[in-house]
Amino acid sequence: MTSGPAADPFVVLGVAPSATLDEVRAARRRLALDRHPDRGGDPAAMRELNAAFDAAVKAILQPAASHPAPGADSPAAPHSSPHPPDQEPLQPRQARRLVEHDMPSFTIDVLPVDAFEALLVVASWIGEVLVDDPPYLLDVHLTDPGSCWCRLELLPEAGGTTVNLTVASVGQSFAPSVEAVRDVWIDQLNAL
Repeated sequence: MTSGPAADPFVVLGVAPSATLDEVRAARRRLALDRHPDRGGDPAAMRELNAAFDAAVKAILQPAASHPAPGADSPAAPHSSPHPPDQEPLQPRQARRLVEHDMPSFTIDVLPVDAFEALLVVASWIGEVLVDDPPYLLDVHLTDPGSCWCRLELLPEAGGTTVNLTVASVGQSFAPSVEAVRDVWIDQLNAL
């Protein structure tokens, strides 16, 4: 199934344009089971799936501020905010700090079942497991390197496992950078 570079990513993933991030991830996971080269799939089909996933995630996470609502203040109109200056809503650059994705984050040279078990052990060291859906999904409330929510998605990759990280803030605080979170996971895995 090659749809070309201009293919609608939601069509490729088989989800509605109003799909949530979780629905897009679930669709990618489901389709990757058939398309992944390690499972007898076509590498070109897997590349297309990955490109569609990236485009869909980008479309979902694109800040609403970059698309002003009809009737919004024009650049020439004076800005009148309903918020006091010290309580202005988050601007797009700040909003991106609330959720960060790192795909792929890192690889582990074991199959997903073993990788999941190792990540589960590490999760107990650096936080609290919220959701464990072996062997492909793990949600953790981390305390190290800082308080944040972290989702790890595991994908089979050439005899190993690729781990994709999503990091989000908890409450009103900012999350640590996805790079800092990734480094903690890798350091702790190496300590095993």
